[in-house]
Amino acid sequence: MSERFPATSALDEELARAEVYGLLSRLWFAAPDGELLAALQVAPTEAPAAGAYLEEPWRQLVGAARETDVAAVAAEYDALFGGIGKPEVYLFGSHHLSGFLNDKPLAQLRGDLARLGLTRDEAIYETEDHIACLCEVMRYLIAGDDVAVANLAQQQRFFAAHVQSWVTGLCAAVAGHAKARFYAALAVFTAAFVEVEAQGFDMLEG
Repeated sequence: MSERFPATSALDEELARAEVYGLLSRLWFAAPDGELLAALQVAPTEAPAAGAYLEEPWRQLVGAARETDVAAVAAEYDALFGGIGKPEVYLFGSHHLSGFLNDKPLAQLRGDLARLGLTRDEAIYETEDHIACLCEVMRYLIAGDDVAVANLAQQQRFFAAHVQSWVTGLCAAVAGHAKARFYAALAVFTAAFVEVEAQGFDMLEG
């Protein structure tokens, strides 16, 4: 379906897609802890075949992980996305799509999630249009056991409406921010992955 690192089978490729969405969800939700950062620092950066589209953005992300530590990346996350009052960069789709938090795009998202039978975990304080939450929904739509929900058609609809529509703009804002180092690299990788996903879904329509 994509130009991602080659997999040995279609099933392997789908599992790889789900794993990437899972990693993106974790890294956008909070700064990596010591275990995750250490894993990123020793991650392989060579694709099985030369020229894979995500190889260079992934290499940059691993390189950025190797140049930081837990305290520094936590401070970077807080400087960009946390703090009291208005953050430097919003991680919520509603803000990027309408200019306001908790606006119509969030209501539309909640309607689509309800139709998929998905509900918000009350333990999660962020609204459903947080990029981490959307990546987790995509991971579920790929790897979930309920084939009535977890299938390519549902992935394509959800991706077009709630990921492709704004995440590239978010990534550009983060990548160009003066305070971003690790998260600039994550933004570049995320944007590249979203582009690959968009191309893959476009092929389904061809």
